Amino acid sequence: MKDQAASLRSMVPSRDGINGVDSAKRSSKIITIASGKGGVGKSNFTLNFALALQSLGRKVLVFDADIGMANIDILMGTSSPYNLYHLLYRQKSIQEIIQLGAGGLPYIAGGSGMKELFSLSDRDLEFFAQQVEEIAQEMDYVIFDTGAGLSRENMKFIGAADECLIVTTPEPTSITDAYALVKVMHGQENATPFRMIVNRVEDEQEAQRVAEKIAGVAKRFLQTDIPLLGYISEDIQVVKAVKRQVPFSLAFPNTKASRDITRLALRYLAVPTTTGSETLTGIRGFMRKWLKKTT
Repeated sequence: MKDQAASLRSMVPSRDGINGVDSAKRSSKIITIASGKGGVGKSNFTLNFALALQSLGRKVLVFDADIGMANIDILMGTSSPYNLYHLLYRQKSIQEIIQLGAGGLPYIAGGSGMKELFSLSDRDLEFFAQQVEEIAQEMDYVIFDTGAGLSRENMKFIGAADECLIVTTPEPTSITDAYALVKVMHGQENATPFRMIVNRVEDEQEAQRVAEKIAGVAKRFLQTDIPLLGYISEDIQVVKAVKRQVPFSLAFPNTKASRDITRLALRYLAVPTTTGSETLTGIRGFMRKWLKKTT
């Protein structure tokens, strides 16, 4: 395991070499984290994955885009006085609504403003795009933690992103729902590429079995590839960290799950997405695609 992590670390490009372009001209990569059903640890994965990328020298902004169950701040034991609502109604600038959570991780709380986001005027949407672009151009990655399932709002976020990481567990219902999400999104124009995360596994072999089930069906019926990016082990320390409202990678950095998330982040940086366009959309491209899919 240590040899694999060391090998991946040697393959990770420097920050200035991300996507083969100069850092001054680089667009943020827009990533959505999704799941077919709730209760699979999606938000916990989002938070610790972002922290792992940050620990590897990347600048990351987390956007809590779960309309019904926004909880990124709860997982960090923080309370955000401002959220997207205050930005959309010109009460605060985007710099003012960005909070620093555990480990100094920048994040934007969604809150009630997420609902308003889907009913804005063109003028207000343009203002929103300008505000997000102002911050996004300073970031390597903007990660949207979407809600679980196939809601209309979730589909728009997934469809507009550069890439979607789908989180599942070995439970049959989770596997079925993950494939259902991929199937629906595959029917969209210029479908977003997916990579898979298997959470709460006993070992690597179980992760491989789960991944093969989903990838095999997707290949057979959708003629698309869904590679396994990595897995997170079942770990009692994760539960303890959630109760303490501290990210497990910070509370227990040497536990199995923490080592898994570090190895997964290293692999993410070392192994680029193999499907879809190699040109990042950036926040402007994200908004154009997002607006197109809202009509």
